[in-house]
Amino acid sequence: MKKIETVNAVGHVLCHDITRIVKDVVKDTPFRKGHVVTKEDIPMLLSLGKEHLYIWEKKEGMLHEDEAAEILFEICKNENMKGTEIKEGKIELIAECDGLFRVDVNRLDAINDLDEIMIATRHTNYAVKKGDKLAGTRVIPLIIEESKLEEAKKIANGKPLLELLPYRKMKAGVVTTGSEVYHGRIKDTFTPVIINKLKEYGIEVCWHKIVDDKNEMIIDAINEIKDSGAEMILCTGGMSVDPDDLTPGAIKKSGAEIITYGAPVLPGAMFLLGYFNDGTPIMGLPGCVMYSKATVFDLVLPRIAAGLKVTKRDISRMGHGGLCFSCKVCTYPRCEFGKGAL
Repeated sequence: MKKIETVNAVGHVLCHDITRIVKDVVKDTPFRKGHVVTKEDIPMLLSLGKEHLYIWEKKEGMLHEDEAAEILFEICKNENMKGTEIKEGKIELIAECDGLFRVDVNRLDAINDLDEIMIATRHTNYAVKKGDKLAGTRVIPLIIEESKLEEAKKIANGKPLLELLPYRKMKAGVVTTGSEVYHGRIKDTFTPVIINKLKEYGIEVCWHKIVDDKNEMIIDAINEIKDSGAEMILCTGGMSVDPDDLTPGAIKKSGAEIITYGAPVLPGAMFLLGYFNDGTPIMGLPGCVMYSKATVFDLVLPRIAAGLKVTKRDISRMGHGGLCFSCKVCTYPRCEFGKGAL
């Protein structure tokens, strides 16, 4: 710490707060510890009676918290995100588009194992909106050893820790199976739910087929929608293990490779996911998707909307955190459902 004249303090770092008190008007702290004094600050500092300031003496190999925060920001930053103004060694990252937010958790943990620096993020695989806060970085002390930031950069290895994948504009098709709907005995209340969920991700339902509980009808409907150019196919009805529930078998016979039939998620255990040779995803949705606010479909859909190919391993890892409590007031995705899976 060193005492210098205020007029000579430009570029130096304050090591104490400076308060301003005007009776019945204002009491605040216009300059905080760690602030880098600028030329424009000098008149106000003098008006506050500060002819001298106590500043930090910068030493070789040491960084001010703001310099270190910039390095942490660059370690995290990727496309479709921006940083806030530095404040007391802290920068936050903000989403510049709707999309799927992903974190390299292993590298994040390794950096947070280092002393005196921190990066806090949302959960990985989180569906975010433009303007949402994604992460925050901060340096704990006012001055930090440059070598610690070099170690963090070495862990990052030139690749950003964070990723924000924008949703793709996709065209989807729906196949509704069930004799009761096909013959008009009951109204199809499932498809409107799907349409609303897809709309959240900019996905349009362009084809809809209602078919009887017959293998060939289901297969033909799937293939017709696929051949029409659908980039995603969703099948409802006939997804349980009852002998007359034919949808899983029909999906397989349509030419799709089944990735999984069953998921360690409640609600949504009877979920089916498959892919055609050209990468078109097809899903069999259990009935819970129609009446539950959050299900396995809500965990998988953002990933597919962002252009990711979901694997069997991705699904099997959803068991940790895959139990929904079916709260009376649903706050998903701002709850723990689906947050355990990496």
